[in-house]
Amino acid sequence: MNLAKALEKLSISQLNPMQLNAAESIQKGNDLVLLSPTGSGKTLAYLLPLIEKLDPDKKEIQALIVVPSRELALQIDQVMRQLQSGLKVNCCYGGHSTRVEQNNLSQAPALLIGTPGRIGHHIRKQNLDFSKCGYLVLDEFDKSLEMGFQEDMSFLLKQLKNLKQRILTSATNLTEIPDFTGIQKASQLNFLTADQTKPSRLKIKLVHSPSRDKTDSLFLLLCALGNTNSIIFCNQRESVEMAAEVLHEKGLEHEIFHGKMEQIDRERALLKFRNGSTKILVATDLAARGLDIPELDNIIHFQLPVNEESFIHRNGRTARMHASGEAYLILSSNEHLPEYIHQKVETIELAKKPQLPPLPEWQTLYIAAGKKDKINKMDIAGMLHQKGNLAKDEIGLISVLDFSAYVAIKRSKIKQLISLIREEKIKNKKVKFAIAD
Repeated sequence: MNLAKALEKLSISQLNPMQLNAAESIQKGNDLVLLSPTGSGKTLAYLLPLIEKLDPDKKEIQALIVVPSRELALQIDQVMRQLQSGLKVNCCYGGHSTRVEQNNLSQAPALLIGTPGRIGHHIRKQNLDFSKCGYLVLDEFDKSLEMGFQEDMSFLLKQLKNLKQRILTSATNLTEIPDFTGIQKASQLNFLTADQTKPSRLKIKLVHSPSRDKTDSLFLLLCALGNTNSIIFCNQRESVEMAAEVLHEKGLEHEIFHGKMEQIDRERALLKFRNGSTKILVATDLAARGLDIPELDNIIHFQLPVNEESFIHRNGRTARMHASGEAYLILSSNEHLPEYIHQKVETIELAKKPQLPPLPEWQTLYIAAGKKDKINKMDIAGMLHQKGNLAKDEIGLISVLDFSAYVAIKRSKIKQLISLIREEKIKNKKVKFAIAD
């Protein structure tokens, strides 16, 4: 694939130094261990040179990308779709229909992306043939180890008998690489040290909460931050739900994100956050890494992270991608600033009489049809222009999933739009339209 055309399709002007170095190493055929911070572009670093090695005419699995989360699998899949490489790509992950996946795998993809457990399931069901698979990527490998996927990964790697090249990525230094990876004499590119030696432009601000549950202080802080993008990090899903309930009672629109949610609910929450329909995401550390999250203004540590590494990855959602950002810590009277925070911390006072931020200018339209119905973004945009009487700037991000689609629509237009298109069809198919919950 021509590099200039690939970057144009991704709306990127040029690759960064890490991506250029990684691509050069992969093109040479070396096994590679790539250490680079969250948000630095590791996915593109290995995808572009990997695509060059695959043959779209061969009906066999040629490459496997193993990821720790379904969200990262979907993110990689989305990049591949944007690149329009001509390669057949399939995703396998928990929470997705195994029947749909099995049907998709009946014609082998050139590139398979998946989580360790789900790939293992398909191996046991004999839905996968890795005899021709020459390339393996273990993406966010440190996160996979952290989530306890060692046994699953060891099992599936035993099925890969004919690998030509192994690529491992990590956002943290690895003290040792497990033997089951088969990586012994790999080239290593370490961009962690270079990143950490740069002067930090992350501003850390402290909010003292008079109460132990801290929810009132969280509400006051969000009101003070106004109409900006914020992720609120909690340590457990119960804390996410507790904080979210208080925000709901106080009239602050938000979404939640944690590992016990149904996959479709997690996808919808991220879609609404990406497209601007919500400005606030309350999440566990599952949202700290490997997700395609839009530009952030604020990271809020509602609960202190369990260690320095978690603190770095949470803040990396804003500071590492944009070289600056603001992180807020909310501390109750029995909590203290962690010892690993060495830089200057500004304590801020919050107004006692808050003013609710305005509602986001976008709302999300739900469409009950998707890729499996042969519907694409152009079909949806065309219908909204022609039948919904919407101008181009009244339609935002369009996301098409297997059996549904979501579109950001200007809030002032969405109710009128639904009344206009209620009986309309897309590609001669009558579908349901509604405001996404």
